[in-house]
Formats: sequence, structure tokens, C-alpha cells
Amino acid sequence: MTRATGMGSWPGTDVAQADRIIRDLLGDGGLPYVPELPDRGPGADMIGRAAGLLVDLPVDLQPIGWRLVDRPGRDAQRASAIRRQDLDLVAEVYDGYEGELKVQATGPWTLASGIWLPRGERVIVDEGATRDLVESLAEGIRGYAEEVERLVPDAQVVVQLDEPSLPSVLGGRLPTASGFGRIRAVDSFVAANALSATVKAVGERTTVIHCCAKGAPIPLLRTTGASALAVDTQVIGPKTWESVAVTVEDGLPVWLGVLPTTGEPPRVQRVVDELLARWEDLGVDPHLLDGLVVSPACGLAGQTWAGAVETHRRIVEVATELATRTAA
Repeated sequence: MTRATGMGSWPGTDVAQADRIIRDLLGDGGLPYVPELPDRGPGADMIGRAAGLLVDLPVDLQPIGWRLVDRPGRDAQRASAIRRQDLDLVAEVYDGYEGELKVQATGPWTLASGIWLPRGERVIVDEGATRDLVESLAEGIRGYAEEVERLVPDAQVVVQLDEPSLPSVLGGRLPTASGFGRIRAVDSFVAANALSATVKAVGERTTVIHCCAKGAPIPLLRTTGASALAVDTQVIGPKTWESVAVTVEDGLPVWLGVLPTTGEPPRVQRVVDELLARWEDLGVDPHLLDGLVVSPACGLAGQTWAGAVETHRRIVEVATELATRTAA
């Protein structure tokens, strides 16, 4: 059956209310998730949250961004406190819950692109530092998933790795610290190995790699051992759509971000019609959409609170309509 979910980020600062809304909207037949609210400030942002998961790699926050340091400071403590608050609320809101529950974490390449070395360059320029970060992050993500499982014993935790920077990493498009140059592209084999190591560290849990950027490297992501891939259908082109079709036909689920997160939301019927038409153009059996997970195109931190709620209601309607149409 087609299910609905969200990608992670949520507007505002009321975590408890966000948790309750997400459980109410997605907890019955959908895939609820632990929301991320970056409006709470440093440590609640995408990079800061993942930096706070690093094991034995202390960080602090500088004007340039999050940076590796010798000893953890109050910025790292703030990130840990935010995560602790999130977990306490998850335990409360999901008390007695049975079913899948998704958590999100920045993937290794986006994190290595967004964290800085003490000397003032991105971690990704240093192969040794990058390896250390990949290992540390994998251990931290595993610990995070285990903590959620301890607090919600009957939940099956799904881990989503967010990699919006991956196409830039592979394409050599990341700017240097000076802004006048570009960092050398990472070899695709090296990139795949790091992602595979992270997926392996998560263990037997369902793991989804999410790339909402243009040029998502679907063939590379298929080799990582992930349980599913997630893409934004608003930005992918014909070649990527063909890769999506091949992936689905090969039996690896693909989650589709089908609902725009900016502008006037389209009608549910139009979203479903366009997706089914695309499937038909690709020559894919529409019954392969059964079991699909659909979502907004990306996170919802840029929306209003009311807009985020409406977007979730609409994606649930899209999932219901797709389930009806593909079962016919």
C-alpha cells in the first residue's frame, strides 16, 4: 500500500506540537518521523544536529560554521541538549506506539562538506579527516537509532541519510574557503564506499538515502546497500527518471518527493495524474507503485506552520489516491 511521510524539517520551535501533529497525520497507515526544527537555533540546524552525533570528534560553532576542535564547548552541549529534548518528547508522544518510526541524519558527504577543519577548510579536503568523520558519524547514527528504540520499544526505526550536497561533491562544485576555487571532485568509488560503510553501521534497520538535489546519482546510490532511495521529482530530469524506473524494476524501492514545498500546492488529482503518466511513459508497470512512499519534495522548515500541516494532509491524500488507482 502506498504510504505518506515527510522528509524531516518543520517550521517553528514547538517540538511537542510538531510531534503530535505528525503522529496524528501519519501514524495510521503512513510513516511518521521525528521532526527537526532548525528555527530553534544553532544545534537544531541540519549540520549542527549531525555534528552533535559525532563520537570522539568535538565541535564548536564559528562564524564560518561548525568546526572540529580539540575539546567540546557550549555549542556542542547545546546540540546535545536539543537532541535530548527531542528524544524525551518522542518517548512521551509515541508511548505505546507500534510500527515504523523514521529518524533523519545528515549523510557523511554533506556533513564533510559542511564542517570545517581547525585550519579553516572543509573537512572533505583532508582524506584522513574525512575517514575519521565517516566512522564517527556512523557510530553516532547507530547510537541515536538505538536510543529511539530504547525509548519506543515497539517501534521499528527507519534511518534516513540526507545527502543534498552529494552531486556537488561528485561534480567538484564545492567552493574552497576563499571562494575563488573549487574543491577537487571525490571519486565515485570512494563516495559509494563511505555511504556503504554508514549503511552497514546502521545494521539491519531500514536505511534510506535521500538526495533532493538536481543530478541525484541514482546508479551510485544503488550500490550502497541502502534499503531505499529518496529523490525530489521536482528537480530530476529524464535520465534520472530512467534510473528511477530501472531501480524500481530491479526491486529497490524509491521514495518520491512529489509535492512542491513552495508556491501554491497543486491539486491532489493533478499530482497523481502526472506521476501515473510519467510511469506510463517510462513503460513501468503501475502496480509497482503499490508499496511506494510519497512525500513533499523536501523539508518544510521554510513553510508556515499552517502550510506544513496542509502539506502533510495533502501528501496523505496523494498516497490514498495512488493506492486506490494502482490497486484497480
